[in-house]
Amino acid sequence: MKVLGIETSCDETAAAVVSADAAILSNLVFSQLDEHRPYGGVVPEIAARSHLEHLHGLIRGALEEAGVGFDDIDGIAATAGPGLIGGVFVGVMTAKAMAAARGLPFIAVNHLEGHALTVRLTGEAGFPFLLLLVSGGHCQLAAVEGVGAYRHLGGTIDDAAGECFDKTAKLLELGYPGGPALEVAARGGDGARFALPRPMMGRDTLDFSFSGLKTAVRHKVAALSQPLAAQDIRDMAASFQTAVADVLADRCARGLARFQDTYGQAGPLVVAGGVAANAYLRERLDRVAGAAGTALIAPPPRLCTDNAAMIAWAGLERLRLGLTDGFDFAPRPRWPLEEVRAPLRGAM
Repeated sequence: MKVLGIETSCDETAAAVVSADAAILSNLVFSQLDEHRPYGGVVPEIAARSHLEHLHGLIRGALEEAGVGFDDIDGIAATAGPGLIGGVFVGVMTAKAMAAARGLPFIAVNHLEGHALTVRLTGEAGFPFLLLLVSGGHCQLAAVEGVGAYRHLGGTIDDAAGECFDKTAKLLELGYPGGPALEVAARGGDGARFALPRPMMGRDTLDFSFSGLKTAVRHKVAALSQPLAAQDIRDMAASFQTAVADVLADRCARGLARFQDTYGQAGPLVVAGGVAANAYLRERLDRVAGAAGTALIAPPPRLCTDNAAMIAWAGLERLRLGLTDGFDFAPRPRWPLEEVRAPLRGAM
């Protein structure tokens, strides 16, 4: 079984082909970084137009690299939400058109489920497992019981961790994209120099909060001599990264204890999403998992950021369970992971 996957939820245009034996036959990504860099962030209108311009070429390239044609494909999967709705429409309508023309099943994939199931593509996790999903738009803990079976345990009550990384990097003038640049700057910094808050840390709930941390960074930066000295930037980056890691480690430790009580096993702990590519955060979470008597599982960094291989794989997992979608499926700008269990039609 082989599935063609399409990803257009934000600023990466991507197409991939994966097979049922978890082989990534192709995985092409066109990054729009240069188009958005002058604005310091993603501009939805520019993103949608770029998807429209590049998607067809990427699909052709993905099929050619995989050495297959449409006669060899068993289904077409596309990110159908959550995401920037203009871009999501481009991917979904392209997938529907190809599926209709070729008589193939169409699978509407939740972008978050794509991230959640990536570790099964890399062959490292069975069900159930505890998922920490951290990206530019999402931060949550969930118990993953199976394909389409997600139990929400906690989430951010304001900003996502990835957004906080990007905004802090912008404040420190580290360039765009901010998250990777901040991680590099933090390597030469003192993570204990600036006293920053750890919102929600120590609470019994499994929720997150990062807006207060972001505000505290802004106040600390404003109090420094301007322009910022290079060491001030490195120390602030390291202090911020340490604060985020402390919060994530605390939430995951409590989440693993809750998971043990519910499922009778300690984990494993899976981290996914763009922020999961951060090496320092991986190291901290690995220690948390080890202390709980389980393992941390994370996709390789190239599969943490948005890509179509994860969408193709989630589509394949759903296809072999008979979970396909009609052409009346409407893209969703918001689509919580815990609502993925049943196919949704005509929802906005």
